[in-house]
Amino acid sequence: MAETIKIAVCDDEKNIRSYLVSLIKKQGGEYGITEYASADAYLSDGKEHDIIFLDIEMGGSGAGMDGMGLARHIRGMEAQKQPIIIFVTGYEKYVYDAFDVGAFQYLVKPVDKQKFAEVLGRAAGQVLYEAEQRKKKLVIQYGGEGKAIPLNDIYYMESRNHNIILYLKSGNIEYYAKIGDLEKELAGQFYRIHRGYLINLFHVEGYDKTEVRMVNGDKLLLSRYKYDGFVQAYMDYISEESL
Repeated sequence: MAETIKIAVCDDEKNIRSYLVSLIKKQGGEYGITEYASADAYLSDGKEHDIIFLDIEMGGSGAGMDGMGLARHIRGMEAQKQPIIIFVTGYEKYVYDAFDVGAFQYLVKPVDKQKFAEVLGRAAGQVLYEAEQRKKKLVIQYGGEGKAIPLNDIYYMESRNHNIILYLKSGNIEYYAKIGDLEKELAGQFYRIHRGYLINLFHVEGYDKTEVRMVNGDKLLLSRYKYDGFVQAYMDYISEESL
């Protein structure tokens, strides 16, 4: 069964909402669509969405929070699932503001049908890819029972005193395991950059010749013997992720 992608269309002009909804329906995917005429309507509904088509100028003339304000509010809701934001605007001047809130793309009114199809296709592909990634888990023995940890919740692993420390979004876990076994099990998304570190390529923020910077702010030693292999593994992972 195909996974339904939940889409919000937020625009204070009904004809624009109707047009965007019609374009979504023409793409032939499994979409659940909800329309909102204001930021307040979106927030009061309380639903989570995978993709939001958001009018930047919505309510921008003193009629409440505008689209950019809503985007900033959404990005500040760290406890909630973060949707892909696609801005719909009548003015290209807002493009730089769009990047400030991590917008996936922006579409200029009147919205071109071909451009819309291309952007929605890429956004939907990212949603489905991330959904598949969330299903992948590492099963460990911890506290006398089996525990399944989503791979994308793991920043990296450290081998210390015959144990493995998992550096997670929710805190650290230490348990007995061999880093060599984990390296084989998790090949593709994880790479061993040093004798003691196995990192999640999904969470790499940057690197140089001597260290890898993770998105949680940690800087990890990169062995000079591992540098070339790491760069190749990272490029392969990025290329596969973008397909």
